[in-house]
Amino acid sequence: MTEATALDAAHNAMQAAPEDDNARLRFFERLADSELFLMLTEEAKDENISPELFDVADGRFVLVFDLEERMAAFAGRPVPYVALSGRVLSGVLSGQGVGLGLNLDVAPSSMLIPAEALGWLSDTLQHGPKEVQQRLAEFHPPSGLPDVLLTALDAKLATAAGLAAAAFLVGTRTEDGGQGHLLGFVSAVEGAQPALARAVSEALTFSGIEAGALDVGFFEVQDPATSALAKVGLRFDLPQPQAPQMERAAPGSDPERPPILK
Repeated sequence: MTEATALDAAHNAMQAAPEDDNARLRFFERLADSELFLMLTEEAKDENISPELFDVADGRFVLVFDLEERMAAFAGRPVPYVALSGRVLSGVLSGQGVGLGLNLDVAPSSMLIPAEALGWLSDTLQHGPKEVQQRLAEFHPPSGLPDVLLTALDAKLATAAGLAAAAFLVGTRTEDGGQGHLLGFVSAVEGAQPALARAVSEALTFSGIEAGALDVGFFEVQDPATSALAKVGLRFDLPQPQAPQMERAAPGSDPERPPILK
């Protein structure tokens, strides 16, 4: 038996509190962030993939698993597959009337996710942050933020390996006296700012917290503001990846080039 995964834990929490909207939101967030192994009818060819489809009374579904071992246990034989994130897969399947058969018969998180729910997830993930200009007068320790948001930020930033050195959560005061909070990223990789801002926006969305409750900023180590962030802020350390190995990209691994279903 495999160890419990983050999807198992989120599914159990959702099942234990069926009336809790936040528990359902957290499950879908974990689904979006998880790497999923999609069973295919044949080996992937370039960007073309042929998912294994099955029909039941509730609709048509593809088969996905959050561990290779679970896929092997379900199939009972070697099968072709491709690894995709839940966010990419939801976008690829959205509007096609196809749902997800997740970890069927091999895990506590075994369930059918209907096409409508997958479409909702894809639409929700499209909502991005808005860029605004503010002149900040002061940083101070964060206060009054719900624990669910702090937990969501911690989990979300754990998926942003290597995109920045660290992040600091601080309270802010603007020059006109406005109060707020800001998550300041330090030494973000060039081009990673939109992805990091979207990650924070998703943490807010899937925590059930209204947008605008948290601003995002980007700073370099040598910036004068960075020392102020470090002095009063709550620090989040982003995982740093090992040196990359050269290998052929799997179909769907590039969000800008999703796989083609056939």
